[in-house]
Amino acid sequence: MKRSDTTLREKVIAGVKGTGVLPCIKLHEKADYIAYAQAMQDGGARVIEVTMTTPGALGAIEAISSHFGGALLVAAGTVLDPATAREVILHGGSVIVNPCVIDDVVDMAKRYCIPVFSGAFTATEVFAAMRAGADMVKIFPGALGGPQYMTNLKMVFPEVDLVPSGGITPGNAAEFIRCGACAVSGARTFMDFQKIEKEGLASITRRVEEFIRIIGEARENLPEIP
Repeated sequence: MKRSDTTLREKVIAGVKGTGVLPCIKLHEKADYIAYAQAMQDGGARVIEVTMTTPGALGAIEAISSHFGGALLVAAGTVLDPATAREVILHGGSVIVNPCVIDDVVDMAKRYCIPVFSGAFTATEVFAAMRAGADMVKIFPGALGGPQYMTNLKMVFPEVDLVPSGGITPGNAAEFIRCGACAVSGARTFMDFQKIEKEGLASITRRVEEFIRIIGEARENLPEIP
């Protein structure tokens, strides 16, 4: 087997930044999670998220991780305590995502050399996430601040990787990228349940493809951050 010195952190960051998307699986009842993950991978996603509010989330993470191996990395979202973070890691999770800065969750992830994406909104919260050791910062709700808010944050923290989540659409995704976001995330952003009911999971594949195309085009001529 060919040796790889690429760390998990490097693979995760490359997967998210390379595609520009971090699609989330957030359901209210158990489902065929591998099929949902497959639909996202078919659309071009390389890292996906399963929220811990989804029934059977640990089993879903373990199943997806086992099925896809390193071809599709799986994050656990809404991780609120270190015990849950450890269980996610033991079940094959490659990323810990929390909705705010939770120091002991970050510490647990770092103990196992697992990357962490912490949620934040204000400049104070972004700085707290950076100081705690977050590898990326999820800005939630992204639509509340809007695209220009990414520029405001990048002007103060040019080194931070921002991933807005919540209210991201095909109509505003490009502007979020032009204003300083490195990727976009969300559940409803990628999963329209009315379309899924009518068109099946292929609608998720098309949605992921659409966002990757939009983000790729936006990156072709990025303005300088002031």
